[in-house]
Amino acid sequence: MKIAVCISSVPDTTSKINFTENNSKFDSSGIQFVINPYDEFGLTKAMMLKEKTGGQLTVITVGDISVEPVIRKALAIGADDGVRINAIPVDSYFTANAIATYLKENPVDLIIAGRESIDYNGGTVPGMIAEILNLPFVNACNGLEMDGNTANLSREIDGGKENLSVNLPLVIGGQKGLVEESDLRIPNMRGIMQARSKPLTVVEPSSEISLLSSESFEKPAEKSVCKLVDAGNVGELVDNYTPEHIAQKLNEMLTDEEKVKDWKQNMQKAKQELNWENEQKKLIEIYSQFL
Repeated sequence: MKIAVCISSVPDTTSKINFTENNSKFDSSGIQFVINPYDEFGLTKAMMLKEKTGGQLTVITVGDISVEPVIRKALAIGADDGVRINAIPVDSYFTANAIATYLKENPVDLIIAGRESIDYNGGTVPGMIAEILNLPFVNACNGLEMDGNTANLSREIDGGKENLSVNLPLVIGGQKGLVEESDLRIPNMRGIMQARSKPLTVVEPSSEISLLSSESFEKPAEKSVCKLVDAGNVGELVDNYTPEHIAQKLNEMLTDEEKVKDWKQNMQKAKQELNWENEQKKLIEIYSQFL
């Protein structure tokens, strides 16, 4: 079975994001790039399938030479070969079309991509690849097992879980749950050394069609100061015992109807929760674990 895993190079989540040229371009200076986490789940699952059924595992990405360390990491994890489509990914369609065009000429049985990338969160590339190649597509998969030429898939839906069976060839969008986080592969020294000699093919895109362009980026607003209020607050703390201060607090209590209303509600909650019957139940539950 031939498997292709689409990976993307994304900034590490701890990186500080900045923009240049009047907020029209992403500033990549000083950024540590990693394999997109959703793609990493797919890569690990592909490795497991390869070990179980045999076959060839290829990783594909679109980007310039700066993304090659990410490809080499995927090779170190266990992919057999890598393909870099030599172009800056302008938008989702550009990326999907470039990958699909390559796979038309180099068909595989199973195409796995992350459901979205954590930088732009578009979530459209795997579906576009499937549409261009005229293949079935199942998104947001958190379960995949092979039974001959049939893929048994599962994914969460509103109110439950959906199980599907689809014949190959197939495109899936994977996510957390496709494998356990504890099963994610970390390159070892042997894998890193072997990755240096594994083939990494660089191909030029057959076309450079894009449908969208980014005009500007904007950072989210700075977080405002958050004042934590005790949910069980049933009164006002007087920390100054001068008559003038106490009189001021009493006056606030008499004039602030909303505050008095909140106090009354909190007092009712406290009356229901803070009583000996509830404390007795808690103690019985604790002691029953040891008896």
